[in-house]
Amino acid sequence: MHLTPATVADECERLHERGPRVVTLANDVRTDLGASFGVDVDEVTEQQYEQTLETVFADGALAVNVAALAGLLRELDVTADYPGFVVDELLGRELAAMLAGQQPLRLLAEATFHYVDVHTDSATAGGDDLDAALAAGLQTRVPGWDWRESDPFAVEPE
Repeated sequence: MHLTPATVADECERLHERGPRVVTLANDVRTDLGASFGVDVDEVTEQQYEQTLETVFADGALAVNVAALAGLLRELDVTADYPGFVVDELLGRELAAMLAGQQPLRLLAEATFHYVDVHTDSATAGGDDLDAALAAGLQTRVPGWDWRESDPFAVEPE
């Protein structure tokens, strides 16, 4: 894999094209997790997906790493899949975390990645992990969870 500004831009475009599938997965996981926690969670829109990608790819250091992970996952396949289970999970979890941002969202995206991953399927070992990572990172980063609207633990400056 050789990364250049042009290949990063190409990967960004490929991720934009995955929008409809990723947004559907993100909304499915929000519905499931919301029901599990007894809360209503706002749906993610395709516009929010597009804006998230624009934000991520505007940061060159982040963009090159996201493009590399996405490219690796897109191309990754392992005969009989299971022997490669660790590498696709590792790459997918890290991609979800990068998309989500800083802690604690990063950790939440990693945990959510595994939940989404068991609900996706692809023709290749890395394909489902790519979609799961995009959905987990996106749904974590985008507002819509009430607990993110206010912070009862924040200490007001004096």
